[in-house]
Amino acid sequence: MNIVTQITTWRQQRQQLHPKTVGFVHTMGALHAGHLSLCKQSQEQNDCTTVAIFINPTQFNCASDQANYPRMLQNDLALLREQKIDHLLLFNAESIYADHYQVRVSETRLSQILEGRCRPGHFTGMLTVVLKYLNLVQPTHAYYGEKDYQQLLLIKKMVRALFLPIKIVACPTQRAQDGLALSSRNVRLNDAQRKTAAQLPKLLRNARDCKQASEALATLGFKIDYVVERWKRRLAAVWLEQIRLIDNISQKECTFSEKSISKNTNNISL
Repeated sequence: MNIVTQITTWRQQRQQLHPKTVGFVHTMGALHAGHLSLCKQSQEQNDCTTVAIFINPTQFNCASDQANYPRMLQNDLALLREQKIDHLLLFNAESIYADHYQVRVSETRLSQILEGRCRPGHFTGMLTVVLKYLNLVQPTHAYYGEKDYQQLLLIKKMVRALFLPIKIVACPTQRAQDGLALSSRNVRLNDAQRKTAAQLPKLLRNARDCKQASEALATLGFKIDYVVERWKRRLAAVWLEQIRLIDNISQKECTFSEKSISKNTNNISL
């Protein structure tokens, strides 16, 4: 695996890849099977695959969230080598933000709701760093998971609006055996929290509507940012103490029945 830490070095190497097709997987590290599924799809569809690991400081609107974000570089390197990734980009923040974040990419409508309302500035930081990496990597295909559904829509919108010659590929959410969507933040859950967190996707799938899902989640101890239906999906963002979880389910996957949720949420039939 070719590990590149300098932007100037990568630019020279990128010129040598023409006319190969290049797939790109953009991550913040703490890799899991969800990330690796993106890599696998890229490898199946392109001549070579480039992965970036960069914990983007501009998309955190909470200092503690950035400080607590898991950092597992040695494990990440082992996983990517086993996956036989061609190129890994490990750029530092000083290189990526040499302009001190004076130039930014913002979207004025879709970014103002849901995650954008709960996390002011998050999507501006996300779109800015994604555009920087898309310009550096110049991929033919870039792969993003559906778990971060609003993020996916915004990236697609930016690519269309700025006429970037890149196909954005949406990849299905990968889940653990208990149904919880894979996320780097899951490693922060203790055993009890993990058991509770696994109820999130089940309630989204089995609740009659968002109101019923919200009530059941609140009873289980979740603090709720939102549970809504939009884009033919049921989306939620919730907190378990200091850990924030997001998930979404296609409305086609919702399987409500009167037996799905009892009045006593300790006896939820899921």
